[in-house]
Amino acid sequence: MEPSTVGLRQLATTSKTFARRLLTIGENRLELLAVEVQEERERLLHAFLLALGIAVFGLLAGLTLTAAIAVWLWAWSPLAVLLILTLLYAATGICLYLQLMGVLRNWQTLSASLEQLRKDRACLEKILV
Repeated sequence: MEPSTVGLRQLATTSKTFARRLLTIGENRLELLAVEVQEERERLLHAFLLALGIAVFGLLAGLTLTAAIAVWLWAWSPLAVLLILTLLYAATGICLYLQLMGVLRNWQTLSASLEQLRKDRACLEKILV
């Protein structure tokens, strides 16, 4: 009866060790996820504030440039000046929109955490199979 008792004890010890390692891996992955969420939040806030500053000062510059061009070319043709400026601003807006869509399409949130979880799954599959 001693060999089966030793085998059960060894199995219990191995199971406990495996469970501890699994919990440690899970804890590490949750810590990594928390750090990545914090970094993502800070990066998003920074990008938002920069975009807001760009928008404000770009609007101010656009308004003054529009006023200067309109005053300068008003004698030539007021309607042509306003139409040309409208087309220029519309084209710029469309280009910026397309660029934003490209950035959003390639946005990867929590990529390091997901990659680490894939590696963990592959490692567990090797161990269990």
